[in-house]
Amino acid sequence: MEEVPAAPNEGISLSALRSQFSVNGEEGPKYGFDGSRYHYGDGTSVASQNSTQILTGYDTLDVGPNYDFYANTNVQGRVRRSRPSLFQLHSNIEEDSCPPPLYEETNTGRTPGDSSEDDVDEPQLEPTRFGWVKGVMIRCMLNIWGVILYLRLPWITAQAGIGLTWVIILLSTCITGITGLSTSAIATNGRVKGGGTYFLISRSLGPELGGSIGLIFAFANAVAVAMHTVGFAETVQALMQESGASIVDPINDIRIIGVITVTCLLAISLAGMEWEAKAQILFFIVILVSFANYIVGTIIPATPQKQAKGFFSYQADIFAENFVPSWRGPEGNFFGMFSIFFPSATGILAGANISGDLKDPTVAIPRGTLMAIFWTTLSYLIIAATIGACLVRDASGIMNDTLAMSSADSCQGLACQYGWDFTNCITNRTCTYGLSNQYQSMSLVSGFAPLITAGIFGATLSSALACLVSAPKVFQCLCKDNLYPVIGFFGKGNGKNDEPIRGYVLAYIIAVCFVLIAELNTIAPIISNFFLCSYALINFSCFHASITNSPGWRPSFRFYSKWMSLLGAVVSVIIMFLLTWWAALIAIGIVIFLLGYVLYKRPSVNWGSSVQAGSYNMALSYCVSLNQVDDHIKNYRPQCLVLTGPPSCRPALVDFVGTFTKNLSLMICGNVVTGGPSPATLDTASSNSHVTWLNKRQIKSFYHGVVANDLRTGVKMLLQGAGLGRIRPNVLLTGFKRDWRKDKPSCIDNYIGILHDAFDLQYGVCVLRMREGLDVFRQAQTHVNPGFEASPESSVNTCVPPAPPANFSLDPDAMVTEPQPQPSTVFQSQQGKKTIDVYWLFDDGGLTLLLPYLLTRKKRWARCKVRVFVGGDIQRKEEQRKEVMDLISKFRLGFHDVEVLPDINARPQPEHVRRFEDLIGPYRINTAQKDGHVTAEQLNQDCPWMVSDEEIETNKPKTLRQIRLNEVLQDYSRDAAIIFVTMPVGRRGQCPSALYMAWLETLSRDLRPPVLLVRGNQENVLTFYCQ
Repeated sequence: MEEVPAAPNEGISLSALRSQFSVNGEEGPKYGFDGSRYHYGDGTSVASQNSTQILTGYDTLDVGPNYDFYANTNVQGRVRRSRPSLFQLHSNIEEDSCPPPLYEETNTGRTPGDSSEDDVDEPQLEPTRFGWVKGVMIRCMLNIWGVILYLRLPWITAQAGIGLTWVIILLSTCITGITGLSTSAIATNGRVKGGGTYFLISRSLGPELGGSIGLIFAFANAVAVAMHTVGFAETVQALMQESGASIVDPINDIRIIGVITVTCLLAISLAGMEWEAKAQILFFIVILVSFANYIVGTIIPATPQKQAKGFFSYQADIFAENFVPSWRGPEGNFFGMFSIFFPSATGILAGANISGDLKDPTVAIPRGTLMAIFWTTLSYLIIAATIGACLVRDASGIMNDTLAMSSADSCQGLACQYGWDFTNCITNRTCTYGLSNQYQSMSLVSGFAPLITAGIFGATLSSALACLVSAPKVFQCLCKDNLYPVIGFFGKGNGKNDEPIRGYVLAYIIAVCFVLIAELNTIAPIISNFFLCSYALINFSCFHASITNSPGWRPSFRFYSKWMSLLGAVVSVIIMFLLTWWAALIAIGIVIFLLGYVLYKRPSVNWGSSVQAGSYNMALSYCVSLNQVDDHIKNYRPQCLVLTGPPSCRPALVDFVGTFTKNLSLMICGNVVTGGPSPATLDTASSNSHVTWLNKRQIKSFYHGVVANDLRTGVKMLLQGAGLGRIRPNVLLTGFKRDWRKDKPSCIDNYIGILHDAFDLQYGVCVLRMREGLDVFRQAQTHVNPGFEASPESSVNTCVPPAPPANFSLDPDAMVTEPQPQPSTVFQSQQGKKTIDVYWLFDDGGLTLLLPYLLTRKKRWARCKVRVFVGGDIQRKEEQRKEVMDLISKFRLGFHDVEVLPDINARPQPEHVRRFEDLIGPYRINTAQKDGHVTAEQLNQDCPWMVSDEEIETNKPKTLRQIRLNEVLQDYSRDAAIIFVTMPVGRRGQCPSALYMAWLETLSRDLRPPVLLVRGNQENVLTFYCQ
């Protein structure tokens, strides 16, 4: 459509240049254009063009860039815009009697007049969304800070020393930092929805690994609720025991306190994310107050009571002494301390797990996660350094252990310099205080010990609450994807935030079950390994997405390295085995089991994963590498281009070729849609429903549809354009045209012309004929049994498709979705101990022998006996049989039954000859045509299917041979499972198409088994050489 430049001071609208037009189709709404808005005939507006002139300077049908054109969700309160279709921009609508809609269809699927939730007058409540501080950073920091910070970090400092403790902290931070960078890259590569870790991994690596990690990650978070709750309950029980209080006994006290605590946390979660966030803020403040209390305590001068327990405020000598390691006990080594500390570094995914509740996940996840890692790492380093500079490793806590003048020379330990003698407990290893002996060292150092206890409560409860929220959120996204059975019940959301109430209840039940155990020392390593497994896969996802060079991998977060991500993945797996090797094996085993299940079920999801990009790269690389090596006879495979039309309409043809090409060679189902290029014809030719039908039938085949003006032109396009590099068809396989006598002569010429085109392009050609026909809509309602009982004849019309019954749909989508089973064919059943008869009458390079051999390699045909028939002389019958048998044995095909037919060249019966003459009679040039003024050359050019007397006489030997061969087939192969026959070749220009068609008809007529006419391209496909 011509664009008109707009004047500087006034706009020129199309409505001013031409009258308003509307296009009326025979069905559906009207479409019109009023110069500024496209609209339906009933006034429903589709899209506004007001911005076009501003952006382009033209008043045109084209529209400028807009967010709505790329979004797949609707914004509340307004209709999503849609760009004009290519057909509208490119075609002349006024000349089209039935144009498609002016715009591409949106995903709303609404028609004018329909109402939906988007049209409700009352706007829905906006769900609660969090920013990067409240939603990610604080949540991650609370999940990272835990019991280990308060109860184990001082002890690890005593064992490893300040120096190696810093190494342990920084090494853990490197792993979590690399994972944070990988998470940031994945989270900024497109819009992130709810589902957290599962969503990130599944949309990057695909449903196979994403589904398995999502399930175990949700379970690990649910069990982690119990772990943190038990840590809280143990602290409460210890305080009760110090006060002499008890409910029942220590174990049951932990269970009772734990169940009550989990119930309270569930109530907070069910109250909504807003209340849960407020609770997290409260816990965060408590922990910060406890940190400040600790720092103040290190500055306050030590009292005699604290000095007796080893605290002397900041001292350079104590810092120097505690800087080096002092390993004690069976866990006294670097990796032992690392395995204890590393679980405290996990928790960096707490913010990503609620990605659906964030205002802008692509900004909040990178910024909040990395800031949380930075501040928690800094806090760990400060606490390890400060407590190591204030507290000695061993102290008795006895006020009388002051240093006497008489024992100054024999005093051991650094405390001797400050007037305390702990020699007795150091020698006897009975010290109860000091960094190496007391887990509550931070309470000792702090200014007010109860605030440290409050910090422990805040750390444990906040971690438990974060896990209780994360598990259902991740599990809900997994349930909605329907990757696993049964669990879909838990995917339903409630309220404005789509809260997974059922998921909360399930996580609560799991947590209570593990709280009742009250001893999770054996389960904790498994949970840590599950988290590490997630870290490994996140890093691998980032690496894999980067290494595949997919154009769709464009993260806005640039501060990552694919090689660092790979290093993070490898180190995470190594740490899994360093922590607990048997737990690592369990975690990996579960991942592999769930991976295998999804691979077996093959869910119908397409998320554009990096695995798909990697598969494309590998396939492309292998295809290109094949060009570097010439073809060899030993590697020859029959790569078939099958003219099926819509594959669902000719299932027998598809099943037969799929039988011997499955897991062996290329199969392409070709479909030619006749007509000019238009959205309707292009959609018909390229519909994904054809591939869906093939996949549902478990046929390993490609589908290739083309649009052409006529059938022969379309097949030429397929013959020359199908395939890629060396992976391209070399055999054309089509169905037999059974209605050729009722069809137009020009269609016969087109059909035979297709065979000639294939021969010209060096293709082998196969034609399949079945007595009951190939077209599924021409068959009787009852299935044909394996005995090939007679049924109404049907045809594979390659020119004009026959009209199907009124109640039958040719729509492949309907055939895929209807509940009835797909039509069964004889090639899907077991063939038993029948025979496969091969009539190797002419040497075509061996294709006639190779196809039956490939068929016998399949289980359904394995019990069939192959019989090879060859022509010969009755006087040399045995000698010729031996020659052919020796040749076949050199090919190692396993065929042992060879029979020579000496009477194959005998004269056929007169009635069969007359039958052929009647068959060809309508296509012979009659006397009136001979006596006319039309020359033979002009007649042959205008009607190439017509047969002259000279052509009949020239081809008479071949004609008699086909008639006689049919008689032989009737005698020898009446009960065979399938018949392979070398197909005759009609010489172009000397054998009219009608005569050639009559040959094929005569050769294969009245046979109960399927008949495959085979002709190779006269080049060897079999060899008996090793090289």
